[in-house]
Amino acid sequence: MDRDKEKDKDGKEPLRVGVAVRKRRRALHLTLAAVSARSGLSVPFLSQIENERARPSMRSLERVADALETTAVELLAASDTARTVDLVRAGDESGLTPVPGVRPLVRGHHQLHALEFTGDQDAGREYQHRNDELMYVVAGACQVEAEGRAYRLESGDALFLSGGVRHRWRAVTEDTRILVVAVGDHIHATSEPPSPGH
Repeated sequence: MDRDKEKDKDGKEPLRVGVAVRKRRRALHLTLAAVSARSGLSVPFLSQIENERARPSMRSLERVADALETTAVELLAASDTARTVDLVRAGDESGLTPVPGVRPLVRGHHQLHALEFTGDQDAGREYQHRNDELMYVVAGACQVEAEGRAYRLESGDALFLSGGVRHRWRAVTEDTRILVVAVGDHIHATSEPPSPGH
């Protein structure tokens, strides 16, 4: 067993869809017995799936999805967002899309995006994101242009950019490492103040 997560014999992470399956079943007000009758899968097996003790094959997942009036793809997407703990170690690229000099720090489709940029980075283009973004310089330095102003950020500096701010940036030293954390563009963040007590 891996020190961080269980893997199957192919070295791939098992399909972890239990939370998504349980959430969908409860939203439809269905019992495990009802899903069993609809899918042809046993109640104990369905219970094991929901409790992450059994890994369904893609065919079984499709049967569960049909019983829950959804698709296997939707359940897998929902399971990605249901995962609350996911350790990404240095050099770990499983489940990530590597691009030279850019390392995703969060796997899957979530409300939060985080990337680490290393080396001489210059996209040569302007960015404008729907939601807020934070840039933090871990090492080296970078030049940022935002809303007509230029900023030089050095190690330990952080720059907050609210949603809609047009900006561009480039690293100015080869040893630069920048962490960029942003709210996903698919999230509709509002500027309403939180209600009392929140």
